[in-house]
Amino acid sequence: MTASASLRDASKGAAPRISFVSLGCPKALVDSERILTHLRAEGYELSRRHDGADVVIVNTCGFLDSAKAESLQAIGEAMAENGRVIVTGCMGAQPEEVREKYPNLLAVTGPQAYESVVAAVHEAVPPAHDPFLDLVPPQGVKLTPRHYAYLKISEGCNNRCTFCIIPSLRGDLVSRPAGDVLREAEKLVKAGVKELLVVSQDTSAYGIDTRYAESPWRDRSVRARFYDLTKELGGLGAWVRLHYVYPYPHVDEVIPLMADGLVLPYLDMPLQHASPSVLKRMRRPGNQERQLERIRRWRETCPDLAIRSTFIVGFPGETEAEFEELLAWIGEARLDRVGCFEYEPVRGAPANDLGVLIPPEVKAERKRRFMATQNAVSLRLQRAKVGRRIPVIIDEAGPAGARGRSKADAPEIDGSVHVSFRRPVRVGDIVTVKVERADAYDLYGSVV
Repeated sequence: MTASASLRDASKGAAPRISFVSLGCPKALVDSERILTHLRAEGYELSRRHDGADVVIVNTCGFLDSAKAESLQAIGEAMAENGRVIVTGCMGAQPEEVREKYPNLLAVTGPQAYESVVAAVHEAVPPAHDPFLDLVPPQGVKLTPRHYAYLKISEGCNNRCTFCIIPSLRGDLVSRPAGDVLREAEKLVKAGVKELLVVSQDTSAYGIDTRYAESPWRDRSVRARFYDLTKELGGLGAWVRLHYVYPYPHVDEVIPLMADGLVLPYLDMPLQHASPSVLKRMRRPGNQERQLERIRRWRETCPDLAIRSTFIVGFPGETEAEFEELLAWIGEARLDRVGCFEYEPVRGAPANDLGVLIPPEVKAERKRRFMATQNAVSLRLQRAKVGRRIPVIIDEAGPAGARGRSKADAPEIDGSVHVSFRRPVRVGDIVTVKVERADAYDLYGSVV
């Protein structure tokens, strides 16, 4: 995901201006929003262009080498167009790599280092705060459309998956107090947010680091526990969508909340593979037969449950037999939304030393076969929705039609619902749509 922030161009002699580039996942986007909210509260304006700013901030992604390359390119563009650049985010955890290419940066700070970023901005261009002009909405500055927002509940991760370097970049799990999360969510809903997308590195591990400590919320205390937080969020009157849910046993507890309509019947659960031997090399949960049985039980409890997952093909040492296990599993699991990635070596990841690296042409062919298998599954599931009436949240609207998402679709990563209508609809509206046709990714229908 790439986001460029802009408010209004400051007039001559007005407050100092910041240009901002946010790269990477929704969790990084939340970090960007926090930095922008802090700076905006101090009177900084946001510039639409690098060359119209007093300083440029680039929030980088360093998870994969391709992401690093994108980040370095963004830094290079900012240096060329402006020259006064502050780098933060995951690549900031490895400052020598950034400084080697761009030695004249103003500052390089690591992920979640909000205070360091703000201090670097202060040093580069001091604030000119006017409390009568520089007002920040209670929900803060957001880089998403007004009707949905990401809600980050923790930082870091305690898992040590062999393909991942996130713990070395962002540290171990640090959960936010439940009361703080709920107050932020409440402000968002009061500001007009219709959908809360709950994110973290490991959402279902929430609170483990604090031993599920209680914190005050309204007239009661709430434990920092996955189930408790999910239930409370479900009472705020917005759609609540759960992302990055590691398949711990206690995930079973939230499925009844979905069946009762308290939160969306949607689980984003990155499973990564299905072969027990590959999962063991990945240091991921390895009993996918048991996982199939859990999915069956979840669907019995909540028939409308949509499960999204991501998988890696071409993991070091992956044999054809192991890949065939994965194909057979996804055919049986019938997951609603699936992403597939070719394994990409990441500097510092233990997986690089686990086995023979798979040739690029083999990885590409396995990805093609994987997606062909999954597309057939998706098409059957999508066609089963034809004739149904479903709620759809509108993301784009124009005179000729609108585009939105069902409860089974997260923004930017899942499918869309293409909507025709007789009466006008607006962005953020939740409307009832009769599904008239479907393909493997999208639905098409009319407002009723």
